[in-house]
This record gives sequence, structure tokens and C-alpha cells, in this order.
Amino acid sequence: MNILIFGAAGFIGTNLTKHLLADTRNKLTLVDKSISYFVNLTKAEKNKVQIVESDFTENTNFESLVETQDIVYHLVSTTVPSTSNQHIPHEIVANVVVTSTLLEACVKKAVKKVIFISSGGTVYGKDVRSPISEDSMTLPISSYGLQKLSIEKLLYLYQYMYGLDYRVIRLANPYGPYQRPNGVLGAVTTFTYKALNNDPIMVYGDGTVIRDFIYIDDAIKAIENISNSSQGPRVFNVGSGHGTSIKSVLEIVANSLDKKLQIDFLPGRKVDVPVNYLNINRYENIFGTLVAVPLSRGIIKTAEFLQINYL
Repeated sequence: MNILIFGAAGFIGTNLTKHLLADTRNKLTLVDKSISYFVNLTKAEKNKVQIVESDFTENTNFESLVETQDIVYHLVSTTVPSTSNQHIPHEIVANVVVTSTLLEACVKKAVKKVIFISSGGTVYGKDVRSPISEDSMTLPISSYGLQKLSIEKLLYLYQYMYGLDYRVIRLANPYGPYQRPNGVLGAVTTFTYKALNNDPIMVYGDGTVIRDFIYIDDAIKAIENISNSSQGPRVFNVGSGHGTSIKSVLEIVANSLDKKLQIDFLPGRKVDVPVNYLNINRYENIFGTLVAVPLSRGIIKTAEFLQINYL
């Protein structure tokens, strides 16, 4: 199968690439802004794929990129939730408008399916009760969530107008190997890294914010299952199915690593939804159990990776 991944050098893209390479029938084309970003692929892995250096902009020649592709994975976002409200017009163009250009190309070149990684943490907003099902109200309070939701609606429109098949994965908060422990994204990975280094950990708010965390291997397996499905729903929540407060995450990190943490509590942020965790019944009713790695075990596995690669 010919598979193209936009944003292939990132956290999810790297793990997805390594997973898909296990099936020798897959022919992968990896697209990202710079070839230098692909530092986490081995030489042997690079020899098995085609790497293309390309921007993700209105001027990108998407038609040439998606030609002959069966499945296109869209993992690109030019923003993160915490800062997305600062440049709303620019980010909507960079993500939503550019995605419409990509979808036009997918229709013209007869791509069989588009897989979009959306956000289970931001598309629903703050006025829904957890666990949140896929049919819940969507009123995002960040431009990031609005962009994700707008792209979901674009996919629906292109399916309705042109028959372009798609799947949307509303992903919770993935963590684990190949996630950069720089504090921009990924609370679990960042907390684990700082704990290993005996560095202060900054927490926005009082630690009572509740989130849904999923180990990256479980997330990737779910993404693959959803991508390979030919019938049924097109939109799926992917998460752990339960919520964990930031304060509890810190306790699990401390206990799992046998570390005493130094925590600095900062003022809360307006973009942070107080409680968000996903109902994953739709996924599990079709594909079976989603979570194989509990949070405590995932933290240990993440720590082992960080100790080898970052310390």
C-alpha cells in the first residue's frame, strides 16, 4: 500500500512510521519541512522510505505529492493549544485553508483515504460532561480546537461532494518515546524528563485540571485499526477512557521513578479546559480493548527511553 505522511518527522509521525514499516507491503513517503528533522529514523529505516522535503503552505504542490498514494495521513499543525489564540487569522489560513488545498489535490489524484489526527482535548470545549462521546457538543475555546474542528468539517464536505473517504482520530494526550521533552507539548513526558534531571516542574493552575493520557504505542495501534477500517463511523475518540488530574500524574511520576519532585505552581491559563477525558466505547465496540499500557507503566517506559536518548 502506498502511504504518505505529512508531518512525518514529529512525535506521532515518527512512531507511526516505525510501526507501518513493520509491514513490508507498505511503501512510505514521508513529508516534512526539512530532511534534517528525521533524526529519529535509523539508516536502515531511511533506506526503506522516500523522504520529501516540503513546506505545508498554499503554494505547496500537493498534487505531485499525493499522486499514486492510497492513504494520506495529515499530522500537520503549525500551532499548539496554549498559544493558538494569539494569531488566529494567520493560523486559520496556515492550517484550515491549506488543508482545503490538500483535499482538492487528493480528489484530483484519486487518493483512496485521508486520515486526520484531530484533538480530543480541544474540539469539545469546556461545556460538556466527561467522559465525552463523539456525538457531544463541539464548542472549542482555543483557535487550535477550532482549526481541528474546521478541518473535520472540510473532510465531511469533501466526502459528501466527491466521495473522498476519510477517518478522523480525536486523540487525547499521547506521551512516550520520541516526544520532545521541552515542555511545549506533553505533560507526562515533560514531567518525567524534569524528574529524571531533578529540575523544577512548572504547573499551570493548582493541579486539579483533569486530562486523558495515552501511551503512544496504544495510540498508534488505534490509529492503524481506524485507518484500515472500511465501514462504520468516520470519527473516533482515542484515549485512555478515564481522567487523571495533573496532581495525580505528578504523584505517579514521583512514585514510579522514586523521585522527590520540585513543583512550581503558576497562574492558570484561560485556554485550559478544567476537565477533559474521552468516552472510547465507539472504538472498543468495534476494535476491542484500546489501552494496553497503564499510566504508571508508560511513565517507566518513557523514562527508560529518555535515559538512553536524552540524558
